Amino acid sequence: MKRILSLYIVREIAALFVLGLVVFTLVLLMGRMIKLTDMVITHGVPLLDVGWMIIYLMPSFLVYTVPMAFLLAVLLSFGRLSADNEFTVMKACGISLVQIMPPVLLCGFVACAMGLFAGVVGVPWGNQSFSSKSFAVLRQNISATIREKVFWDDIPGVVLYTEHYDEERHTLSGVIIYDGRDSTRPLTIFAKNGVVGGGANEREIQLVLRNGSIHAKGKEQEYRLINFGEYSMTISAPGSANSSNRSPLDMDNAELRRLIDNPATPRQVGLKMAKELHSRYALPFASIVFAILAVPLGLQNRRSAKSSGFAISIGVLLLYYILFSLMGTLAEKGTFSMALALWLPNAIFFVLGWLLLRMVSLERTIPVPSPELLLRLFRKVP
Repeated sequence: MKRILSLYIVREIAALFVLGLVVFTLVLLMGRMIKLTDMVITHGVPLLDVGWMIIYLMPSFLVYTVPMAFLLAVLLSFGRLSADNEFTVMKACGISLVQIMPPVLLCGFVACAMGLFAGVVGVPWGNQSFSSKSFAVLRQNISATIREKVFWDDIPGVVLYTEHYDEERHTLSGVIIYDGRDSTRPLTIFAKNGVVGGGANEREIQLVLRNGSIHAKGKEQEYRLINFGEYSMTISAPGSANSSNRSPLDMDNAELRRLIDNPATPRQVGLKMAKELHSRYALPFASIVFAILAVPLGLQNRRSAKSSGFAISIGVLLLYYILFSLMGTLAEKGTFSMALALWLPNAIFFVLGWLLLRMVSLERTIPVPSPELLLRLFRKVP
């Protein structure tokens, strides 16, 4: 009987988890779809390339959507069990809440494993592949992306403005370029004319500028002016060995740890890398925390289980991610250690879930506000 019940609960959670995962991922993907669609319609990028770019984006979304979908699945599953009095029948048969938790925790560990794989393996692979594919598409369609008298910022850290652009000859005139790839020494380049084209390999774009000047600002009011007859500017793909603007999202865990432990790494850069490293582990473990928290909350929804479960899941997710973001920001400022800051939300919600689980096991009612009450309170706020 316990085996049948466990399989029943697992199937119930799994079905809703898959549905929630698809919905949440599509919602997050909508923010990127506008730009991806514009690439197809305006610049003629093949649909196959755009499809690969969407696949490369998936791991960075799954790190967030897996815990979200799992929380919603458990809330809706146990909300239905409570609304249909199935949980009451289980208790009448001598099945306690403790005996129901193992299949839920098993699903939580599976969701955690999915999140860990997406964060540790998928995120660096996906971001590197997405950057390479985006740069390759940009390199192939660069003549269609540059516009006269329009600031062109398709390359991270570089902004280009040109008074006139010849698409057939790829020539520029009246050129202004801001190169902020090296934040410690940004460059502003003025040139009378130039040519844009591919570099020595497929991961480079080269700008050959003529008759201009370079304005460089350094530390402590340092300023340097260089006049040139011809200047060759090479822009490497983000994440490549020649690129100076690698993101922590492009690095695997070993590289992040090596740079964090390197004394030469600037403190602020090291903190950002530590935040990315701990986030890849802390966010997936939220699934296990939500497994404990969602069961008692779901069992309290005897009426309108679906609407209440969805409202509660959104509320819990907002509180969790706001706290997670707040602690990460404070840690970047040096107020807390990064490990303590990013793991503290999991600890707080774990303790809260354990207390609520104990209340339900002792037949105590959890004071959960109804969606109607929250709506009335919201309407009263001026």
